[in-house]
Amino acid sequence: MDAYDSANQPKLKPSVILSGTAKEGSAGPPIGLVDIGISENAYLFRVALPGIRRNESNLKCDIQHNGTVHIKGVVTVDAGMLKDSSSVFQMRVQQLCPPGPFTISFKLPGPVDPRLFCPNFRNDGVLEVAVMKYRPPSAPTNGVPPL
Repeated sequence: MDAYDSANQPKLKPSVILSGTAKEGSAGPPIGLVDIGISENAYLFRVALPGIRRNESNLKCDIQHNGTVHIKGVVTVDAGMLKDSSSVFQMRVQQLCPPGPFTISFKLPGPVDPRLFCPNFRNDGVLEVAVMKYRPPSAPTNGVPPL
């Protein structure tokens, strides 16, 4: 697919379902914004997870054969308190996603092989995942190798 072909492809608006604290966040950087890219052999999706801590969020990404993706985790903040090396701050204005569990679910444009995916949780709070499209097994050629 060249640049001209991709410019003429319709833009998809995935149905994204948010639950838990992801649904409650109304101001600040939104959690759960999704981009989906398509190539000949794979899909790439990116999910905005601002404020999610890689080592403390219990982040899980479940990809099903039909292309359904479920991302689950926990927004962690110490009970409305922020700490630095010498002070503790109580939150008076909170526009980021509140602490607690969240789920983000959406569907890719087609079936995938959920065993073949490569996740990357970037330092900027974006989960980026490439997953191979499902390819049905090819029919046997009666013992004759293809040319």
